[in-house]
Amino acid sequence: MTRTAQQPTRRRVPQSFPYVLMYHSVSEYTDDPYLVTVEPARFERQLRWLRARGCTGVSMRELLAARRAGRGRGLVGLTFDDAYTDFADTVHPLLRRYGWTATVFVISGMMGGHNDWDPAGPRKSLMTEDEVARVAAEGMEIGSHSVGHRRLTELDPVELAAEVGKSRPVLQALSGQPVNGFCYPYGAVDAAAVGAVREAGYGYGCAIWRCEFSGPHALPRTYVGDRDGALRLDAKRVRHGLTATRAAEIPAPRFLRFR
Repeated sequence: MTRTAQQPTRRRVPQSFPYVLMYHSVSEYTDDPYLVTVEPARFERQLRWLRARGCTGVSMRELLAARRAGRGRGLVGLTFDDAYTDFADTVHPLLRRYGWTATVFVISGMMGGHNDWDPAGPRKSLMTEDEVARVAAEGMEIGSHSVGHRRLTELDPVELAAEVGKSRPVLQALSGQPVNGFCYPYGAVDAAAVGAVREAGYGYGCAIWRCEFSGPHALPRTYVGDRDGALRLDAKRVRHGLTATRAAEIPAPRFLRFR
């Protein structure tokens, strides 16, 4: 007797994601067309908001290790894309005042340069090699934001492997710490990009929002901007809690193109 072939039924297995906040620049500004800048006073109020709700800001390294040990309650991942100079000058001193840490994602081929990928925005300086080494020595986690901030979904396989993989040994030698995290430039993620990050030896990857590729190498994050006061942050925290499981049918928001 032959068994009639049937298509297997796929069961969606819930996967909870850690609560991770995504920042870029923290500085005074007059022009911010890409909505990547938070003023220092606002940023400090956001840190106070977290503390008032019993939360502690930590690097992704600490957050993921704590979750593996079953003690991640109350921990929030703080991540900063692009490694602007203001991370060393403004963010780092504020975090040290709280006794908190964060992960800063560095573009290995552009240290000491500027945000040339933002044609319509003001020029912002990027941390130098010395600044990256200093914040690493003082407890901040260094992650990779690629070699040259290129959109990974537009690269051929050879370019993709180089853009993802070549930054890791450079940043490890500079920081003196394992570089286990990768952050996707522009939030551009597809199966090939996720595969390249995994193949390059990174333990985790940070994306922007939830999508069909969400998982350990494409962790979703919650964007935080200069308009986010207590009420908006409360709403975003609730939204994260309601959607913190894998759901491929959730469409990616299209209201912003993060850098």
